[in-house]
Amino acid sequence: MTALRTYGVRVRILLLVSLLCLCACGTSSTQDQSEHDGAGQDAPRYIVSVIDEPKTTDFQCTTIDYTIALNCFNRLVEIQSTPDGDVAVRPSLASSWEESDDGLLYTFHLRDDVTFSNGSPLSAQDVYYTFVRLLTHPGSCNKDIVRDIVGARELEAHTTDELSGLNVLDDYTFTIRLEQPYSAFLACLCMPSASILDQESTEEAGELFGVNPSATIGTGPFVFAEWNTGQNLLLTTNPTYWERTPAIDGVDLKFVYDPDTLSNMFKDGELDIINVDDMGDLGDYFLHGSAYKDRIKTAPHIGIDYIALNESVKPLDDVRVRKALQLALNRQTLLDAAYSGYGKVEHGIFPRGLHGYNPELSAIPYDVNQAKALLAEAGYQDGFDLEISMRATTLRWQRQLVDMVVSMWDKIGVRATVRIRNEEDFMAHRSAGKIACYTASWAADFDDPDNFIYTFFGSRENSVFRSLCYANDEAMSRIRQARAIVDDTKRMQEYSELERIVAQDDAAWIPLFSRNRNFLVSQRVRGFTTAWNGWFEAMYKYMSVQS
Repeated sequence: MTALRTYGVRVRILLLVSLLCLCACGTSSTQDQSEHDGAGQDAPRYIVSVIDEPKTTDFQCTTIDYTIALNCFNRLVEIQSTPDGDVAVRPSLASSWEESDDGLLYTFHLRDDVTFSNGSPLSAQDVYYTFVRLLTHPGSCNKDIVRDIVGARELEAHTTDELSGLNVLDDYTFTIRLEQPYSAFLACLCMPSASILDQESTEEAGELFGVNPSATIGTGPFVFAEWNTGQNLLLTTNPTYWERTPAIDGVDLKFVYDPDTLSNMFKDGELDIINVDDMGDLGDYFLHGSAYKDRIKTAPHIGIDYIALNESVKPLDDVRVRKALQLALNRQTLLDAAYSGYGKVEHGIFPRGLHGYNPELSAIPYDVNQAKALLAEAGYQDGFDLEISMRATTLRWQRQLVDMVVSMWDKIGVRATVRIRNEEDFMAHRSAGKIACYTASWAADFDDPDNFIYTFFGSRENSVFRSLCYANDEAMSRIRQARAIVDDTKRMQEYSELERIVAQDDAAWIPLFSRNRNFLVSQRVRGFTTAWNGWFEAMYKYMSVQS
C-alpha cells in the first residue's frame, strides 16, 4: 500500500489575526475629516469599495476579474497566513486530505455541512464537474491548474469525455491522481479560478453564468446580488455561509475611475476603501498630507515589477547587452521617485514574501561604467536604438518610471523611445513574441516559485507569450523538472540556483522591485486586513462597519 501523508483537520476554520502586519501611518485627523470621512449613521451596513467593471465574473474565463470568485465562492483549500507570520495551505471546503509519498495521489475529504447559496448541498460530484468545465469550457483560460491530472489533456483535446484521474468515492470523498508529481498542485487549488461550482445551477445557467448574478451560485460568504452596468456590483451577505457569517450586510463595489471623483466620494463619506495607488497625484496628497495619514493602511504586495527583454530582437540576443541594460538602472532611485520608495528592490524572479524567496541572492549593482564596457565589448560602443512598448492604460507612476529608464539608458548610449499601444495591439504583439521591451508587474496567484519562474521561463511557449523568447533550453528543462521534486528543501535549492541563472547569468529580464500597497480606509471600517498576497478584496468577510 502506498504510504500517505495527512494534512488538515476536520475543524471549522476560524478568523485569523491580521495577516500581513498592516500598519496605519500617523495619528492625527482634522475636524473636516471626522465630519465627513465614512458613511453616516443611517447608511446601510455595506462596505463601499471600488473595482474596474469586469467583462465577466466567470472566474474560469478571466485572469483578472476575481472579486466574485473571492467573495461568493470557495476553493477546496486556501492559502492563509498564520499568527506567527508563516503562510500555508489550509483546509476550506476540503476539511482534510492525504498525499502519497510519491506525490501522485491525493485523497480529499469534503466538509459535510456546506451548501451553495441556493440551498444545494456541496458534493464531490460538484468538484468533478468544476474541473471538467475548467478543461472543456471554450472560454477557459486557467486550464494549467488541473492539466496535470491523469486524463486532463485527453479531455481537453476532446478525445474522451471523462476526467479519469478524478475518482468520486462518495458524496464527500474523492481522489486525484497526477500524471507526474507537481509539488505546487495544492497551492494551485487555492487560486480563484479553482473555485468550486454548483453543477446543477451552473449547467442550467449556461452562458449566463458569470453574467447574470442570480445564475452565478457559490458557497462563499456573500451572494452575487446585482450587476448594474456602468455603475456597480452589489454583494449581499450569505445567511447560510458555512464558516462565519460576515458582520456586514454586504459589499457595494462602485465602478469609479476618475481620481477627483474618488477623492470627493471618500471625503463625503461615500466610499470606505480606495487603492491609493490608482489615484495618481491625488494619491500623493492622501499619502503625504497630514489630514488623512491615520487612514492609510499599508501591506506588502507579493509580486514583482520588471522590464522584459526580448532575446529574439537584436541586439537583445547578446547577453552582454542585456547585462548592460541591467547595470545602467539605479533601481532604488526608480522606486523612490516613481513609487515614493514604498517597496524593496529585487534582484531575481521571486519577490519578498513568496515561498522560496532567497534573501541571500547576490545584488545586481548599479554600474554605468561596467555597462558601457559591456556594450563596447559587444560591438555597440556607439549604443543602439530600442523601442519600449507601453499600454495606453498605464498608470501615472509607471509612465514616470519608463521616462526615468529612458533617461538612465541614454547615459550608456541606448536611444530608447516609447511606443504607446492600445490593449488589443499590445497583447497581440506581446503574445506573438514581437515586442522588444516593456515594463509590467506580476502578482502571485499562489504561494510557490512555480507561479513565477515556470510562467515566464518554463517553456518556449510561455516565454514567447511574454515576449521574452528565452533561449536557454537547458534552464527551461530544469525548470520543468523542478516542478516534480517532492522534497521541498531540495526543490527550493534548485529554484534558487535557477533564479540566479535566469535573472543574473542570462539577464533574461530586469527585476525592478516589489511594491507595498497603500489603501485609504474610512473611519467606520473595522477589521481591515489583506490576504497573504496583498489582496484586500478577499477579506471583506472579516470586516465590519461602525453604525
